[in-house]
Amino acid sequence: MRFHSLESRIVTLFLVLILAVQLAGFFAIRTAINENARAAIREELLIGERVFQRLLDQNAQKLTQGAQLLAKDYGFLSAIGSDDSETIASALGNHGARIGASLTLLVGPDRRTKAATLPNLPAGLERSVLQLVDMAEKSGSATGNGIVDGAPFQIVVVPVKAPVTIGWVAMAFPIDQRLAVDMRALSALQVSVFTRTGGRGWISSASTLKNPDAVSLSEQLPNTAAGAAFVPRLSIADEEFSARVTRLVQDGDQTAVFVLQRSINEAIAPYRRLQLSLLILTAFGIMVALGMSVLTARRITGPLRQLSEIAKRLGAGDYREPAAIDRDDEIGDLANAFENMRKGIARRELEIRKLAYWDTLTDLPNRAQFALYLHDAIEHTRENNTSCFILMMDLDRFKNVNDVLGHGFGDALLRKVAERLKFELGKDDAKIARLGGDEFAVLLMAIDLPQAAAVAGRILTALEAPISLEDQTVDLGAGIGIAGFPAHGNDAESLLNRVEVAMYAAKRGGNEAVVYDPAFDRSSQKSLSLLTELRRAAERNEFRLYLQPKIDLSTGAVVGAEALVRWAHPEKGMVYPDNFIPFSEKTGFIRTLTRWMLDQSAALCSQLASQGMHPKISVNISTRDLVDQDLPLKFGGILAYHKVSASSFCLEITESAIMDDPVRALHTLERLHAMGVDLSIDDFGTGYSSLAYLKRLPVDELKIDKSFVMNMERDADDAKIVRSTIDLGHNIGLRVVAEGVESEAVWNLLEKMGCDQGQGYFMSRPIPADQFAAWAIQWTAPQTAMVAAG
Repeated sequence: MRFHSLESRIVTLFLVLILAVQLAGFFAIRTAINENARAAIREELLIGERVFQRLLDQNAQKLTQGAQLLAKDYGFLSAIGSDDSETIASALGNHGARIGASLTLLVGPDRRTKAATLPNLPAGLERSVLQLVDMAEKSGSATGNGIVDGAPFQIVVVPVKAPVTIGWVAMAFPIDQRLAVDMRALSALQVSVFTRTGGRGWISSASTLKNPDAVSLSEQLPNTAAGAAFVPRLSIADEEFSARVTRLVQDGDQTAVFVLQRSINEAIAPYRRLQLSLLILTAFGIMVALGMSVLTARRITGPLRQLSEIAKRLGAGDYREPAAIDRDDEIGDLANAFENMRKGIARRELEIRKLAYWDTLTDLPNRAQFALYLHDAIEHTRENNTSCFILMMDLDRFKNVNDVLGHGFGDALLRKVAERLKFELGKDDAKIARLGGDEFAVLLMAIDLPQAAAVAGRILTALEAPISLEDQTVDLGAGIGIAGFPAHGNDAESLLNRVEVAMYAAKRGGNEAVVYDPAFDRSSQKSLSLLTELRRAAERNEFRLYLQPKIDLSTGAVVGAEALVRWAHPEKGMVYPDNFIPFSEKTGFIRTLTRWMLDQSAALCSQLASQGMHPKISVNISTRDLVDQDLPLKFGGILAYHKVSASSFCLEITESAIMDDPVRALHTLERLHAMGVDLSIDDFGTGYSSLAYLKRLPVDELKIDKSFVMNMERDADDAKIVRSTIDLGHNIGLRVVAEGVESEAVWNLLEKMGCDQGQGYFMSRPIPADQFAAWAIQWTAPQTAMVAAG
């Protein structure tokens, strides 16, 4: 089995789970066995200690009885009474030998040794005997442990009475190998007795271990033996032991202990056999589980492999063979689902192909299908040495129709356009397609350029007729691009790209048909270069803020200024707005430029306010700015950063900018006006907005276009237009500003007509922003304005 297959993973999962459970149980039981065994060993050693103490006590009782027999012996008492030293010594030696005493002595009432079986008594023994004599004097007899010549002894002292105490018999019995062997016989414990003097090592006095093992044990014992101590692990002759060390006697710097040892290996041996049985049972369980998991995995993965093969056939487009797996479980349900999917895919495949290559709205081929048509047409044309042409058209003002009348109306309008194209081109054997949005394309076979241009003209003529739909009459135009094979491209992709370039050129020219020209591409490259330069100018701070003052015509006071931009190009010098503003609006760079203007103007407002000057700064807003729903939020952020109020600004918009997208433009203007910003209609009179729509706009100011103002003193019609505009603005509550004031005579005319403010070369040309404050201070109004103000 491959490990990455489902079968191997199922088997592995079962095996790992069972193995984990079995091993966890095995190790848990093993740990419990070890812990229980060691606890039992510890308990066994504790009991052994009590048994050994009991054995010592029994031995002391036996010795005490033997000593008491001697103390009551008549001959011994007579010898003491007659002070017969030889008889006393003989009795001590004989009686001590009979009961196994290594040393026997008689202590007189004056605490002096009167007779002993050894000529020279160790000082430590004599001291221990005297301590026991003191105890026996109180209790009648005494037993204890002592160390004699480096070996541990049991010592008993009994009084000699006749009938008063005339002395004490003391007997010393060795704690030797015999006692250790007796203890070994009573239990499964090894017994060892050790002594030490001062800081030297332990010396074995008796042990049931072999001598080398006893030496090894002595080296592992703790240095101190206070009372009793448990030693959990010792290693003796490659075998592990637990031990309990108990002090027998402490006499000055001499210490004697007995050590009980229990072999851990012997204690755990019965459990080891149980563990082996458990391990064998675990292995057997794993083997059985492995076999069962393999069978289970194959029962699951077998049908899945069949379904996988079916899925591969479905992926390859073969929907003929059914998913025949007869089971009543989840696998069977999955097989039934596969069968239903096969039928559904086969049914929807036909629908998808149509959706992929056909436009459901107009029932025309879409871009993908048109590209296939064009590819086949190019191959056919190449083989027959003829030519073919593409016409690509984009409707004018369709976006406005969508925004104003709704997308449902727009969809119906596109269907009407498709019907007109079919009707107009039905006899030309043309293939018509909708490429997306309001773009359509026409493929013309076996035709030359003049014929293609004629077809394009017919289409434009057909679209000139208004379309009536849902009680609405809509005028539509279109820009049409023309490109053909082999004149303009050798493949479908290049032809589609170039006819689109021609179509955009037609859109810029205004409702006409334009044949592709390679110069269009060079123009696009030039535009791309200009866009790169503009972005670099923004990064390098090459733009400069200029201001043209706005003057109150009745008082001559400076009331504001219009913010303008200049481009200080490092190679071309000062570039004026007409050379880059229109391009910026087309490419969308105008938004970056607008943000720069607003930020610089706000900074200037803050600076002028610190000097006590509060002019209202006017900034132009483009079409792209108006449809940016985030413009109010961005402008609010700029005002907050520079700590400037919204009332310090007047934003100027053109009529055409509003009419390009009136719904979104109105929404943006309402939000700006709600912030407290004044709004102005710039170049009023040059657009096509209705007065009814103008009344709905939240504006505060009208600016009369300079084309009417500059010639009004010589052209009566212009003067009438200006007067009418001023009256109109005042009647609807708006402030009126005249642009293009270039003489005192025009100033006077405007002031008599009631125009509120003016700007133009007569007052000042646009000046750098950093010079505005100085200009405003030295500005002097014409004498007539000063007289009127007075």
